[in-house]
Amino acid sequence: MSFLLPMVIIAVLLLSQPHALTAAKMEDHHPPPPASSSSSSSSTTKWASIHGRLRLPDPTQSLKSTRITLDDGMTHSTYTLPDGSFVFHRVNPGVHLLDVQSRVHHFSQVKIQILPDSMDSPRCVEYVYPGATKQVVPHPLELTAHASYEYYEPRQGFSLMSILKNPMLLMMIVSVGGMVMMPKIMDGLDPEQKELMQKQMAIQQDPSKMLTQMFQGMTGTGEEPAAPQIGKKASSKAGGKTTRRGKYD
Repeated sequence: MSFLLPMVIIAVLLLSQPHALTAAKMEDHHPPPPASSSSSSSSTTKWASIHGRLRLPDPTQSLKSTRITLDDGMTHSTYTLPDGSFVFHRVNPGVHLLDVQSRVHHFSQVKIQILPDSMDSPRCVEYVYPGATKQVVPHPLELTAHASYEYYEPRQGFSLMSILKNPMLLMMIVSVGGMVMMPKIMDGLDPEQKELMQKQMAIQQDPSKMLTQMFQGMTGTGEEPAAPQIGKKASSKAGGKTTRRGKYD
């Protein structure tokens, strides 16, 4: 009986070993405990959405699909829907510039400020054109076109005033009028004035005389009268000899 006791102990140990291995395997495959809700909410990032609509001054006109950008399209870009509405999703906090890239109509620029504390109510400032006075506008945006771009100048029709404004035509009319009125003006002048005018016209026809007269008028020099010639007494010479008369003849 003494030798049976160790064998019974060994058999009991062998029977109890598979249960221990199974328990160890079950402990290894047990899922980890779930994370707390506070840590998951702190790791999420907040985003904002910007909504708006484009309108035309004339409600009967339809607006074609127009491209709208934030920060010159570096971060966000979208197109309007058939009713003119648009939306930007997942916009980061900060200051953004909204532009309407339309080739037909001119819309305002809008500067949008999104604060982390107020993601649902961004602050929007409208600029009609760069450098204009700012104006606070509500969100969602309602942008109306201010003007339309004109790329072609309409062709002008025939106009009599445009012909009369031509400088060449005005010069020709003045010249013809002077030629017609000149004989009548000459008939009403005195003979002296007529002679003086004829001399001036003769000088104008000769450029050299006209330049000479202008130069003399600028320098103050004129034609000086010729000096009178003094007659010399002829010396009495005869054969190379000079005869002197005495004091008392």
